[in-house]
Amino acid sequence: MARRRNSSRHHKRGRFAFLYKMLSMLVICGAIIAALTLFFRVDTVEVTGQQRYTAEDIRTAAGVEAGDNLFLFNKYDMAGRIIAQLPYVEEIRINRKLPDTLVIQVKECAKPLAVVQGESAWLVSTRGKIVEQTEAAAAGEYGVISGCELLTPSVGTRIALATEYTAQQESLFSLLGALENAGMLEKVDGIRLDDLSTLYLDYDGRFTVKLPYGADYDFKLMALKTYLEDTGVIQDNMSGTFDMQADEDRTYFKPNVR
Repeated sequence: MARRRNSSRHHKRGRFAFLYKMLSMLVICGAIIAALTLFFRVDTVEVTGQQRYTAEDIRTAAGVEAGDNLFLFNKYDMAGRIIAQLPYVEEIRINRKLPDTLVIQVKECAKPLAVVQGESAWLVSTRGKIVEQTEAAAAGEYGVISGCELLTPSVGTRIALATEYTAQQESLFSLLGALENAGMLEKVDGIRLDDLSTLYLDYDGRFTVKLPYGADYDFKLMALKTYLEDTGVIQDNMSGTFDMQADEDRTYFKPNVR
């Protein structure tokens, strides 16, 4: 009988100890949540990396205001709002800097290229995202992508070509990325997709570059850049055509005859 009473006491003590630990954990969690809610509030929003947009544009799109709790917002939703409202923004990093600062780092797209369709020019980033719609007459300020037709273009969406132009679309995206990586985007006058066997790149106001579809454009452009920077071969007053369609590591240059 005594053994049963002792066993019962130990059982009760163990149960109360467990409940005590659970209650203590709840109290601690509640205290932490209360501290986060009461003390860590947004007082400063730091915005970096923006060029086209102002810091206020970024803050407004983010939807954050002074006094908002620093821990209770969803930073992925916030990033989505910024990208949706400000199409030139391509990458976002959002961090908290205690006790009261929200840091928003943005990366805007490089200079876009234009696709003229009807009376509109659709400006396209190197990632294939339509960042702006403007008048067709303004296309001359940008490199022009020709020989393709966009399907239901809309600002903020990725461009899409007809199914039969899938290879051209993939090569276009790859070439745009390679041009940005090589730092050559600013001198692009146009990209022509009208020939289904050869991709044409008009460059620096005086060169035409013939490229195959589906090539390693990073490698091709590295070879082209090396060739252009070799002042012993290409003079400042020269113009012509680079044929880079061959698979081997060779570049053929045919100067224009004046």
